[in-house]
Amino acid sequence: MVLTVTLNPLLERKFYFKEIISNNSRAFSQKLLAGGKGINVSRQLNLLGVKNHALTFLGGFNGKKIRSILESEEISFSSVNTKSETREAALLFDEKNQCLKTYFGVNSKINKDEIELFISKLKKSIQNSSIVVFSGSLPDDECSIIIEKGIEFCREFDKMSVLDTYGKFLPKFIKMGPTVIHNNFREIEESFNLELNSEKKISAILEKLYKSNVTLAFLTRGSEAFYASKSDFHYRILNPEIIQKDPAGSGDAFVSGIVFGLEKSLVFNDFVKLASALGALNASAWDTCRVLRENAEKLAGSVEIIEIGKKIKIIDDSPTI
Repeated sequence: MVLTVTLNPLLERKFYFKEIISNNSRAFSQKLLAGGKGINVSRQLNLLGVKNHALTFLGGFNGKKIRSILESEEISFSSVNTKSETREAALLFDEKNQCLKTYFGVNSKINKDEIELFISKLKKSIQNSSIVVFSGSLPDDECSIIIEKGIEFCREFDKMSVLDTYGKFLPKFIKMGPTVIHNNFREIEESFNLELNSEKKISAILEKLYKSNVTLAFLTRGSEAFYASKSDFHYRILNPEIIQKDPAGSGDAFVSGIVFGLEKSLVFNDFVKLASALGALNASAWDTCRVLRENAEKLAGSVEIIEIGKKIKIIDDSPTI
């Protein structure tokens, strides 16, 4: 079973407008959605047929609404209650101009007792999981200890850990040696104070990650070609061409594909192509992480993987004539 960890969940209030033309624009429809990167991954894993469980913080009225939404979506979850209200966001969809804008509220305040209880639940949950996905932002600096402990627990219990977070603690988390990392170019550039403006520099950071015991690394940049490493082998991957609508959550859909491949023991090329297709199809829709597996498998055939740098040697044992 896969465990997803979301420390900064989000109640999304989505408003639909025929057209946003002034401050008095009136929505014709609205809905409440459960957000947060790990929750997105769990939603997509459900559609891929992978058993999973989401662990998160929930508090206040927003937390109650998220619980109800997760139950209605049949997303298996457990939570640590917080005294602080779970954060929320307003999403404004302009139908005529086909655009979506998101405005985030303030983060929750997580106290020491809540952090300790979360770590205790996390340790027990990791023991019953095969892969653990740490996704999204931190509500505050004090919560960084949860990811640190989580990676330690994964090593202790011989579980795969997938790191998909960002910010000032990212270099520290990477040094702890998660099994897999996913980041976009901007997140790596900001965390390591560099510019990934050449393939040489990209290969250098992939080598740095490998030396930190990261087995699989994925550095994405929207619809453009992205880079990956498997141990000390490096790859450039060309995404399928799509008409982009909303890229939000595409990284989460991508991570779901990687996790699917690891859970199902697929070969590297196959699950990387699937992950690329999932991310692309997510960006071509207005909904987040609701891509059907059969659609992703069809599109995966148009993804191209190119070896760069060190090449894998294939032994030709065919008989000579």
